[in-house]
Amino acid sequence: MAIEDIVIPQMGESVAEGTVGTWLKAVGEAVAQDEPIVEIETDKVAMEVPSPFAGVLKEQLVAEGDTVEIGALIARVDTEGSASAAPKAETPAPEAESAPSPAPQSKTATEPAASAPAQTEAPASLMPMSPAVRRIVDDYNLDPSSVTGTGKDGRLTKADVLAAIESGKARTLSAPANAAAAPVDTGPREERVKMTRLRKTLAQRLKDAQNTAAMLTTYNEVDMTAVMQAREKYKDLFAKKHSIKLGFMSFFTKACCLALREVPAVNAMIDGEEIVYHNYANIGVAVSAPNGLVVPVLRDAQDMSFAGTELAIANFGKKARDGKLTIAEMQGGTFTISNGGIFGSLMSSPILNAPQSAILGMHKIQDRPVAINGQIEIRPMMYLALSYDHRIIDGREAVTFLVRVKEALEDPTRLLLDM
Repeated sequence: MAIEDIVIPQMGESVAEGTVGTWLKAVGEAVAQDEPIVEIETDKVAMEVPSPFAGVLKEQLVAEGDTVEIGALIARVDTEGSASAAPKAETPAPEAESAPSPAPQSKTATEPAASAPAQTEAPASLMPMSPAVRRIVDDYNLDPSSVTGTGKDGRLTKADVLAAIESGKARTLSAPANAAAAPVDTGPREERVKMTRLRKTLAQRLKDAQNTAAMLTTYNEVDMTAVMQAREKYKDLFAKKHSIKLGFMSFFTKACCLALREVPAVNAMIDGEEIVYHNYANIGVAVSAPNGLVVPVLRDAQDMSFAGTELAIANFGKKARDGKLTIAEMQGGTFTISNGGIFGSLMSSPILNAPQSAILGMHKIQDRPVAINGQIEIRPMMYLALSYDHRIIDGREAVTFLVRVKEALEDPTRLLLDM
């Protein structure tokens, strides 16, 4: 027997401890090298801790919900052990095979035998699942048999389920036919759930931003006709050449980079008694993750192409869903873009992402009547909201920034001519 210790790895210079989330491997289960065994939640991100060794998980030394420091011992792996026998869904098969087969004297006698193989196939819903996989399956009400498992013995992994959801291959379970007649168990009238470390930290920082900054929001609206026409015209060529869809975020990112260069105060921050002006644009892109909102950063976005921007954002979205965003990828932002429109928001006032001094809120595109050259026309319009710290950004600068973003989006040629 060779026992190896597993400790919490270094997760960033500013991270000293984390909270144990979900154990992905049970004691006695086989573990491959670099296979995730537990989720750890820090102040900034939830991430999976892989096993540096292949073997069998011998001990879990911390429980879900425990607070652990970086470098703390959390588990032990037996690198020479073998996995304990787990109950498999195929167990009915030996019983069916051991039963004496009746002589094929009649058609009715052979029918049960013909259907026997179908009975021995294990339903996917009975296959063992890790807590993380079971949570996703239950949350989305998925039919496990619609997902192809790539784990040991065909088990479903977290990546399998998320990939099936993203590709649209995962089916949802339909309600029973007599569900309407059956009494509905709504469960308890109240439920108390402990806040995750990430949620507590997020709440504290948002409140700190509200208490510290002199926050104000200014609004404008943009006619999205030109952007939508450009996307429609070039979407197929763009996808064929770059293997990524042409979305709205690349247009908004480029427009913001141009406006930030013209109005540098919007890209600045207060540090003590000094104002720090950034001569680069590190654009934070707010994305939704299972454990809350996270803001990965497009570094030097002013130098990125449309394709590079779309590829980076798509990669951030996938990492956020998989819980694989690193702390380094969420640090160093100078300005943030939040797209509430994907959830149907028509207008909102986004809150600052401290220590940044401004954040742009995008919203739902909605057809509205507008006056164009003295005529009433129906145009796809979007409200824009810029929340900013009035201690460093004046109203004139905030309005100018929004107007420059509006002009660039309504005439995308400006993005190409750098105007």
